[in-house]
Amino acid sequence: MSNRLPALPLAPPSQGLPRLTTARLEVRIAQAGDADAISRYVNENAAFLQPWEPKRAPSYYTPAYWRLQIARDPEDFLQDRGVRFFLFDRTVAETRVMGVATFGNLVRGAAQYCTLGYAVAQSAQGSGLMREALEDAAIPYVFREMRLHRIHANYIPRNERSGGLLRRLGFSVDGYARDYLFINERWEDHILTSRTNEDWHPHESF
Repeated sequence: MSNRLPALPLAPPSQGLPRLTTARLEVRIAQAGDADAISRYVNENAAFLQPWEPKRAPSYYTPAYWRLQIARDPEDFLQDRGVRFFLFDRTVAETRVMGVATFGNLVRGAAQYCTLGYAVAQSAQGSGLMREALEDAAIPYVFREMRLHRIHANYIPRNERSGGLLRRLGFSVDGYARDYLFINERWEDHILTSRTNEDWHPHESF
């Protein structure tokens, strides 16, 4: 597939923060009032996501934890440390979280890259929601507006669904790392992939 970027759908920003839209989703940094919906999402999908994530502290599943994260996330974005996008369902009246895509470990200078991590609700498996969020909104934003050159994304070899998604998004395999991350209380090998920004050009200075 081509790595050329689609038109970027932008909704009016909230307090200078990105707020992106796709056909079915609003893709944005969480705001005050979203804590209960995020807590519902992580609780409903805890067992489903457990094999692919680090062990979570009990507090991770509470609205109180997410109120703290919601307060910190805008500062992380504004300080150019990264961005955590939640995927909100636009097809329903209530606030419903369908997944999350985080672009973290952001490095500027001569590197200009970040690392993508993502998760989608069990109920959305096979629906194409994560591809829609990344291809139509989040990746174009990170490449065009944040002006990064490369996105890294790594997956456990047996997670074939994740590997297939990354291939469809135009990510290429860079290598294989043994005992790469401590996931669900064990060290897991990962396949290392990345996608580069074909339209990247340097700032006036780094």
